[in-house]
Amino acid sequence: MTPSLRTMNHQESQKLAKVNSLEMRDMGFTERDNSDGLDDNHDLNEQSESSQSHLAVDESDSSEDEVAPRNTIGDVPLEWYKDEKHIGYDIAGKKITKKERQDKLHSFLANADDLKNWRKIYDEYNDEEVELTKEETKLIRRLLKGKAPHAEFDPYAPYIDWFKWDDAKHPLSSAPEPKRRFIPSKWESKKVVEYVRAIRKGLIRLEKPKEEPHFYLLWGDDSSSADRTKHLAYIPPPKPKLPGHEESYNPSLEYMPTQEEINSYQLMYEEDRPKFIPKRFTSFRSIPAYENAIKDSFERCLDLYLCPRVRKKRINIDPESLKPKLPSRQDLRPYPVTCYLEYRGHEGAVLSISVEPSGQWIASGSKDGTVRIWEVETSRCLRVWQVGEAVQHVAWNPLPELPVLAVSAGPDVLILNTGFGNEEEQKKIKELLHIGTPNSSDDSDDMSSFLSWFQDEKHDCIRLRHYRTVSSVEWHRKGDYLSTVMPAGESRAILIHQISKKLTQRLPFKLHGLPVSSIFHPTRSIFFVATKKNVRVYDLLKQKLIKKLETQLREVSSIAVHPAGDNVIVGSKEGKLCWFDMDLSSKPYKTLKCHPKDITNVAFHRSYPLFASCSDDCTAYVFHSMVYADLNQSPLIVPLEILRGHTSSDGRGVMDCKFHPRQPWLFTAGADSSIKLYCH
Repeated sequence: MTPSLRTMNHQESQKLAKVNSLEMRDMGFTERDNSDGLDDNHDLNEQSESSQSHLAVDESDSSEDEVAPRNTIGDVPLEWYKDEKHIGYDIAGKKITKKERQDKLHSFLANADDLKNWRKIYDEYNDEEVELTKEETKLIRRLLKGKAPHAEFDPYAPYIDWFKWDDAKHPLSSAPEPKRRFIPSKWESKKVVEYVRAIRKGLIRLEKPKEEPHFYLLWGDDSSSADRTKHLAYIPPPKPKLPGHEESYNPSLEYMPTQEEINSYQLMYEEDRPKFIPKRFTSFRSIPAYENAIKDSFERCLDLYLCPRVRKKRINIDPESLKPKLPSRQDLRPYPVTCYLEYRGHEGAVLSISVEPSGQWIASGSKDGTVRIWEVETSRCLRVWQVGEAVQHVAWNPLPELPVLAVSAGPDVLILNTGFGNEEEQKKIKELLHIGTPNSSDDSDDMSSFLSWFQDEKHDCIRLRHYRTVSSVEWHRKGDYLSTVMPAGESRAILIHQISKKLTQRLPFKLHGLPVSSIFHPTRSIFFVATKKNVRVYDLLKQKLIKKLETQLREVSSIAVHPAGDNVIVGSKEGKLCWFDMDLSSKPYKTLKCHPKDITNVAFHRSYPLFASCSDDCTAYVFHSMVYADLNQSPLIVPLEILRGHTSSDGRGVMDCKFHPRQPWLFTAGADSSIKLYCH
């Protein structure tokens, strides 16, 4: 019998308790209550360990810490080799067979024979047993007891005060430092002055603190929270309409349609037909399934998927604050308000009117082929000319000492002598309107083929015969030049005539589009030509284009120039009126949509800040228009009055409007063959 078996009787109780706790194959340790046995074993083997340590040092040339791990199975789970006979491969690629494992009995006997066997740990990856050193076991014991790994470390070392208190001098009083000892910094004061100046100049802007709301919606939607604003804008889907009383299974009789109403629903269009027709049921059991349930759900899904939703920020603004602050109409008086006189005598629509420069007489041309001169204050018809064709336009000469009248009727333009003035003026007028022999226009331009000057014996006047119908006649401010517009005249659509020399010249510019009207500048040698889309401004002295005004209108119908010459108004056949500021831009400064029908004419007052527009809707609008000398201040436009009184005839209303040259009066010519005078 071996010595290990002889000693098993007196150590059996201790060894059996250590078998499970010191199982090296589980790679762990458990603190044992009976530590005396280990201490005895350690004392017995101290000499043997010390003697063998020298041998171990001689046999090995390196420490265990420097030995690299010998992993022969690679980066795979160890469970894959559980049922295999080998564990990994060597460098030659051959299988490494597993070592035979000892059973419980052999391991117990080995513990009894070898006192150091409890230090051995089985390494599963390398399939070998590793023996722990004495220092490693001490570290493990200290860790199991919750102590520091190293015994030299003292967690409760005494506190070392590094400050020397020997020569410290304490103050007699612990009171705070008085403010009178404070010395302000000059550098900081200069810096504060710089900041103050920067804030006053606006270089530094102070952000106002955001006030947190004191109240919140108890049942509010989370979509309005401030957290969502940091991310993509969340737009909640529209909520479906809630059911009402008519959708009840047993609604009141007042919600039930009659049979006649149900039959009338079938005659309606599908979009006008009601979506739901109420029905009555005696109980819930008698209610059938809703036939449009799937269809409604499908349409609801389509609405949520296809209907675009845009977040609209609602701003709480008083609507009255959005209105422009305009002066009171009482402060803008005088302006025409009521109809004072009516001039009757024409048998057809009055197409054009013109006021004499002194304001005593007014001339009118009608569709009945007559030209009449009226006395303004008494509405008495003073003189009548039978022209024979519909009079398109009449224009009085702007010079008071030259009372002649230009009349366009068909292709002819007549320069009529009104008979006003003294004998010297009449003698001068007769010499001016006399043509000895028929004189053609400038031969170099070959004007004789489309224009001729000759004496009209019937009316004792000058007749200018054009080759197309003349729609508009305008005088120059000096009274010697006259412009005519022929919309179908192509390159010779606009001609300028000189009465004193009996000469005609065409406009030395290429016209882009069909001309509608033309007008001279009130103070400068500038000529305005209005086509159906644009207004072109030419300099007659330099013979070049100055500016092109983009009206952005469908079709221009009329044009008028402010007496100062820097502002232009343009009327259109779509009821819009555009105000242009020549010094500001070539785009409209203001566009007014005032008339529902075509605007036939627009006019400025010579001395009062007024302008007017007339339309086929049988109304005339009067506006206040103040133009300031300061270029930084925009013109003030205020609507004042809507003048009514004319009746419609053949779909036409007010054909023309003109202001009195001295009084705030307005003359209107209507398609009802009447002329009205509106006074303040």
